Amino acid sequence: MNGGVLKRMRPGEQPIPLKYLLMLILFLCVAGGRCFAQDTVTLKRKQKDLIDVAGSILQAKWLLERDTLSKKSGRIYFSGAPSIGYSLTSGWAAIFVGDAAFFTSEYQEQKISIVYVDLLYTQKDQFVARLQSNVWTRNNTINLVSDWRYYWYPQKTYGLGGQSTLENAVDQTYSYIRFHQTVLAPVIPNWYFGLGLAYDYHYDIVQNVGSSDVFNQINQYGLSKNTTSAGLLVNVLYDDRINSINPWGGTYFNFVYRPNFTFFGSDASWQMASLDVRRYIPFPRNSENILALWSYNWFTFAGNAPYLDLPATGWDPFSNTGRGYIQGRFRSKNLVYGEAEYRFKILRNGLIGGVVFGNAQTVTDWPGNNFNGVALGVGTGVRLKFNKYSRTNVCIDYAWGQGGSQGVFVNLGEVF
Repeated sequence: MNGGVLKRMRPGEQPIPLKYLLMLILFLCVAGGRCFAQDTVTLKRKQKDLIDVAGSILQAKWLLERDTLSKKSGRIYFSGAPSIGYSLTSGWAAIFVGDAAFFTSEYQEQKISIVYVDLLYTQKDQFVARLQSNVWTRNNTINLVSDWRYYWYPQKTYGLGGQSTLENAVDQTYSYIRFHQTVLAPVIPNWYFGLGLAYDYHYDIVQNVGSSDVFNQINQYGLSKNTTSAGLLVNVLYDDRINSINPWGGTYFNFVYRPNFTFFGSDASWQMASLDVRRYIPFPRNSENILALWSYNWFTFAGNAPYLDLPATGWDPFSNTGRGYIQGRFRSKNLVYGEAEYRFKILRNGLIGGVVFGNAQTVTDWPGNNFNGVALGVGTGVRLKFNKYSRTNVCIDYAWGQGGSQGVFVNLGEVF
């Protein structure tokens, strides 16, 4: 869940000029360096994780004697637990988050599969149930990608464009059902092509007047009580990472094109395209420290997407863009995002690590639809190794945005 305890933006503060974001995006696209690959079989028993710590405290022999050095199909590496949390978006929250990682063969280049479950109930009466999975069949012959969700979701919205402020918001409440399903098959090594279906249904949308300017802007763009977007997913994927939970090297490239059609049940015809590019570079070269680079770009065109389907901060597939800003902070027809993060070990046994990161985002204004400013975020965080065999970390970050915006951001598994 993307959120945090955020302070208000200072009146009159403007985003940083767009040229700095373009420089960052260019860096993300050309950043090189041969990635130093490792394999899961190189894991050593001297590494420690939170399961080892629990086993030592509880004197649980079955936890301390896990056999994991070999890659075996059918073995499930589980990470997860109930917990409580707090964010500006949700207030206090009761949370269960977990993932199950596994291999479907002992093939040396077999990619790890993951099923992720997230259940959340908050002080603000929000309820979220998500199931997301990325499953690779035997010898990576087929990739099945699922994103199924149900939300009951009161939250604030800030209107359109990059010039919005935290003090100008409107309270919204809605229910949301998402069903996205894609099947990909290999074309050449590490390149995949896939087709899928996408269905997004927002209903019982209610707005309470907060800022009259934001309220009028939303109504001018158009928002009805129920909205449906339904269409195809055309997917081109390159992925040479063995472990997508916490990559130690490699490149990820994912282009998605989504045309929505009225004959599929969509309220209107409109189109979407997204481009997600990531690089993971060991730095120094032969170390386990990683320089991770991410560019996420999201565009709508050939019609108007429903307001709640527009590109927005923290509404990427894993709700991770824009650390330093509340979810939905910036929203418009197009969004460009870049981030760099340095991940390093603190303890040699891998139990505790750290990160430092910076990000930049820009959205088009409305109704002009021009990019004209950038919002920056920076932060640092700690990594606690939950499961050393799936390389799953508990990620706790503190991030700062512009104008005093700041907050705590928590993930199971790396942010990207």
